[in-house]
Amino acid sequence: MAGKAILVVDDDAAVRTLLRRCLASDGFDVCEAATGDEALTLVQGRDFDLITLDLNLNGSDGFDVARRICRVSSVPIVMVTGRGDVIDRVAGLELGADDYITKPFHVREVLARVHSVLRRVGGDTFQKPVEAAGGALREFTFAGFRAIPDTLEFYNPQGHPIELTAGDFRLLTVFLEHPREVLSRERIMNLVNGVEWTPLDRTIDNQVARLRKKIEAVPSAPKLIKTVRGVGYTFAAEVSGF
Repeated sequence: MAGKAILVVDDDAAVRTLLRRCLASDGFDVCEAATGDEALTLVQGRDFDLITLDLNLNGSDGFDVARRICRVSSVPIVMVTGRGDVIDRVAGLELGADDYITKPFHVREVLARVHSVLRRVGGDTFQKPVEAAGGALREFTFAGFRAIPDTLEFYNPQGHPIELTAGDFRLLTVFLEHPREVLSRERIMNLVNGVEWTPLDRTIDNQVARLRKKIEAVPSAPKLIKTVRGVGYTFAAEVSGF
């Protein structure tokens, strides 16, 4: 993990210093941002391997900052915040955060969570496009939708682009690669994040609900991602592609 770049976003200078020292001592290249605008400027100017983000930022809301970051980058986000309410935790994970740590925290816990997230995502902020046979990028079609996982492009049946977070795209790709299979929640999370996953990853139901809102005509009566009671989910659509 040495040399990986991490951006610490927090309006409390003492917390930034604590996290910087903690992460730097473990070999990470650490940058700091005190505001949401400063964080966005840094994200647009260089690639980071992970961001720690406080939800209580002077002048901006951490959830909004996370949304704006997800629009321009697939960088993993670990929320480190004093807002420990279950609703805030679920909202953060639904938004696409890869983990959620509440203050006060122990530096060893932060390091362990950061290492876990980086291992799950492979440590790469942006994956290089993977070419299929013949030199073309992988592309899937289903129910009129078109998905190109390697470039994070997704289009509705009318040909209009649909914004998906990197987490949403990873989940969609799992379904596209395993159509009509009954997948348990545990298997989905292993396919999405790799062999290692944490208890917080059990929010797969929330991630599926978020994806349904993007692809189902009636999310409350899904026809594409169907629930298999007591087991998990199955992707019911015919999938074409490679």
